[in-house]
Amino acid sequence: MAMTTLAPVQRLRLLRELERKVLWLSAWTIHHANHLRPNRDGLKVGGHQASCASLATVMTALYFSVLRPEDRVAVKPHASPVFHAIQYLFGHQTQDKLERFRSLGGAQSYPSRTKDVDDVDFSTGSVGLGVAMTLFSSIVQDYVRLKNLGDGNRPTGRMVALVGDAELDEGNVFEALLEGWKHDVRNLWWVIDYNRQSLDGVVNDRLFGRVAEMFELVGWRVITLKYGKLLETAFALPDGEQLRQWIDACPNSLYSALVFKGGAGWREALTRDLNQYPGVRRILDQHDDAALHRLMTNLAGHDMQAVLDAFEGVTDDRPTCFIAYTIKGQGLPFAGHKDNHSGLMTLDQMASFRKGMGVADGQEWDKFAGLDVKAPELQAFLDAAPFNAEGRRRTEAPIVAIPAALPKPNDKKSSTQEGFGKILNAIAAEDSELSRRIVTTSPDVTVSTNLGAWVNRRGLWAHTEAEDVFRELKVVSAQLWRKTPRGQHIELGIAENNLFIQLAALGLSHEIFGARLLPIGTLYDPFIARGLDALNYACYQDARFMVVATPSGVTLAPEGGAHQSIHSPLIGIGQPGLLSYEPAHVDELAVLMRHGFEYMQQPKGGSIYLRLSTRSLAQPERLLTLEQEKDIVSGGYWYAPPEQGADVAIVAMGAVTPEAIAAHQSVVRDFAGAGLLVLTSPDRLHSDWLAQQRNRGRTVGQIDRTPSPVERLLAPLSRDARLVTVLDGHPLALSWLGSVRGQRVVPLGIENFGQSGDIPDLYRTYRLDAAAIIDAVARAI
Repeated sequence: MAMTTLAPVQRLRLLRELERKVLWLSAWTIHHANHLRPNRDGLKVGGHQASCASLATVMTALYFSVLRPEDRVAVKPHASPVFHAIQYLFGHQTQDKLERFRSLGGAQSYPSRTKDVDDVDFSTGSVGLGVAMTLFSSIVQDYVRLKNLGDGNRPTGRMVALVGDAELDEGNVFEALLEGWKHDVRNLWWVIDYNRQSLDGVVNDRLFGRVAEMFELVGWRVITLKYGKLLETAFALPDGEQLRQWIDACPNSLYSALVFKGGAGWREALTRDLNQYPGVRRILDQHDDAALHRLMTNLAGHDMQAVLDAFEGVTDDRPTCFIAYTIKGQGLPFAGHKDNHSGLMTLDQMASFRKGMGVADGQEWDKFAGLDVKAPELQAFLDAAPFNAEGRRRTEAPIVAIPAALPKPNDKKSSTQEGFGKILNAIAAEDSELSRRIVTTSPDVTVSTNLGAWVNRRGLWAHTEAEDVFRELKVVSAQLWRKTPRGQHIELGIAENNLFIQLAALGLSHEIFGARLLPIGTLYDPFIARGLDALNYACYQDARFMVVATPSGVTLAPEGGAHQSIHSPLIGIGQPGLLSYEPAHVDELAVLMRHGFEYMQQPKGGSIYLRLSTRSLAQPERLLTLEQEKDIVSGGYWYAPPEQGADVAIVAMGAVTPEAIAAHQSVVRDFAGAGLLVLTSPDRLHSDWLAQQRNRGRTVGQIDRTPSPVERLLAPLSRDARLVTVLDGHPLALSWLGSVRGQRVVPLGIENFGQSGDIPDLYRTYRLDAAAIIDAVARAI
């Protein structure tokens, strides 16, 4: 049946039946995982039955009636079983996956783009990040649309976030709201599941009273879904306004407690407080305890008609916040109880719940068991749901061809940060597919991370044209920043969480909007830590982008310890989905940027992290061979190869390479044949080494005994050789090298907070200078 041919009454009846089934399947999936599956380790599986119940009505209305194929949804993490249940009814999820919910290979605890099979739009889990993701995805959708980068046939979709009310405690949500206001965000819905309960208790009444004001302050429409049709009818009766005022004034904690106590509790409270009103007494007399409980819990977030009216009443692209009053655990035996967040139905409670749902033993996974509508009619309704009209909705986009070599500056002296800006500026000067697909973004450090020249050529992105006032008034400035829909730089405020979520949205454009983008985000290296949760979130979704973090380490010198990074190389090694590099020279950087643009597009690729420096170094006079470029990409090369069987080598990375070169020139006078190894990526070397170790440990299949790149690099040295490692970062980043062949490592690096100073003083103080390296070699030998 076509959805448009259904009478409203018939559609409402079908949606209410499916709502019951969604509630049942989500609760049963969790129950099965916790009570019916073998538990080998004794750990509670969990699954949040109460949190699922509060969104069953809203999600049923959205997925089965309101949403369209082009819409994208971030589901509240704890409502994951509801999402899986809906996809199961659509035919995109399997019974086997539901039976293995929260176990290996099963449906995931929280919706996951990379680990679930049922067409997840946005991964959620770390609360608040999925919410912000919809906002930045809306910006990306407009970026793609205004530039005609997609196939041109795709309608504009709504980015929808289903938000737990406690998620609004997360500061990143409000950071995103402000950024959305600055960028005139559109086609964005946030549906707040206002069940007034968090993990540890009941949400403060006064706190949430300000939520609507905050959204309105940044230009959103706020629609409050508070009372359902039953309560609205009761309010229209004599003295019904007294009942409304009583509920409006009822504290969240009291309301939740009465929900748990049920009809008798409601009757006692209302009789005590409103018995002087004849109309209220009449309402109480006309309802038995069960009916009174249904009436008093008839919040709009659980009233299908009220939900449909609210959603279908919005037809423009203005960002809209729906505050849906709901009850945590609605329809379950522990509804309203303040401890129900992680609560699970007992076997007896589930037996009663099953009976109430009309589901017979053995029919628990049946799609339509217990419903009062025939299966063919329900199936036809599901088949006609607009959201499901095109089946799976993940898009594809062509690969952007990358030239054989990127333009390389010919400066005799340069920093990698300066080289980055010049390489990007040279690309910006070209009219190529690469230059058109690059989009840059930065949290208010565009100029200080050397993106200024790129922005001067390519412009700031905005929905509408806006001239540079300084230019109009003929005030001289190096920045010619005109805002235009043709611009290719998205300027952000100082919020690293926003940067990484914006990169996540840009880096998924090929799978969400069918348009390939090559995003580059720049920030100060130490402040990666400020956005680390969002960076991890972006990588978990397999978003593809390039992070250029600069300046790095104590080499930043006068800026002092607050701006000097220490452990960021360890972040680069430890973060899945992110391949980190730290080149010493600009020609290496050009090779790695080219590799990054390709790697970002490979099916088994990922994102790239370039740790750059402001220290200007003498650039080697060399023309890299293909073999040398391969070594740079693989993670390292011999700057001065050792003699076969040499007993010592210096291993250096990044900005301290000149100190290593100077130290090596002194060392070889006493230890002939000593080598100097320059690493570009301990991350790449480490991961390839571990992969080869795992391959050799296999008991079946063909075993590849080819040495990994780091094994090949260290092979010329004797088994007893000493490795003196040095980098402007935590020494642990290179200390693992001793495990490759059992060679002893003497590590130099930064373990403490830095301080202000110039490079000679700081390198001497933190033992990064040539003298310290020479001393380390002497001690090692």
